[in-house]
Amino acid sequence: MKVLPDLSKARLLVVGDVMLDRYWFGDVSRISPEAPVPVVKVERTEERPGGAANVARNATALGAQVTLLSVVGDDEAGVRLRELVEAERVVASLHKDASIPTTVKLRVIGRQQQLLRIDFETLPSHEVLADKLAEFESLLADCDVLVLSDYGKGGLAHIAKMIELARAAGKIILVDPKGDDYSRYHGATLVTPNRSEMREVVGRWASEQDLTERAQALRRELGAAALLLTRSEDGMSLYQESGMLHEAAKAREVFDVSGAGDTVIAALAAMLASGAALPQAMHVANCAAGIVVGKLGTAVVQREELQAALAQEK
Repeated sequence: MKVLPDLSKARLLVVGDVMLDRYWFGDVSRISPEAPVPVVKVERTEERPGGAANVARNATALGAQVTLLSVVGDDEAGVRLRELVEAERVVASLHKDASIPTTVKLRVIGRQQQLLRIDFETLPSHEVLADKLAEFESLLADCDVLVLSDYGKGGLAHIAKMIELARAAGKIILVDPKGDDYSRYHGATLVTPNRSEMREVVGRWASEQDLTERAQALRRELGAAALLLTRSEDGMSLYQESGMLHEAAKAREVFDVSGAGDTVIAALAAMLASGAALPQAMHVANCAAGIVVGKLGTAVVQREELQAALAQEK
């Protein structure tokens, strides 16, 4: 595939756990006299949307129309997160929960290496989640593909009901899963675990044949049309009723894999919403993943970058 299709008509609804990714970059030149830890002299800071918000911005970077539905705290981080996603053309419906702080992941980077990560997070309240579910029903009608981005932060407490409603409306449903209980994802069209997430659910596999059998058994158990296993440097494997399809990794240089799963599911969703077949969507998503792992932190792949990479393929 040499040409990326027009994705401007693709309409996505992204629902899940959002967070604000903060980066403190600095120089490390000495060890603290107080404890055996490096002293980082912070020279610059960056803020980026993370979690489901990173999925949303990756999809808009490829040209898709995206609505993001989630929960944030009634705080400065929540305001900042809204500003960041709206600046990237995402339509943001972020419900405020005054009882929690917005999830923030603070990373301290020295000499291009992550030295420390500090997380601030609390589960959202039931009332705010119920309000979000009511809005979900109204937003569902205007999307082609639903993306459920589960980071295990409590924002998808009603995920089974969301899948039920989306199935009844005939929508394509993609899930980026978390944890060891996938029963709540039953009825999704496609589930996209990475290697470690897959191991948590099906156990360790002894061979490719063993993996295929376990993946297909899980897919059938979930009632899913497909399961896409992202395998880092080993590329990705797509399991469908018709069999298994594998794509080798496209990465030229791996710098940071954080957020790569967000890029994969965003590209898949945009392609499927534009009418692409699943193998074609997987190929584009794999190419996008190869680009994004060469960037630091939660990053996006621009449509022009992806088009250039596809055009260079033999």
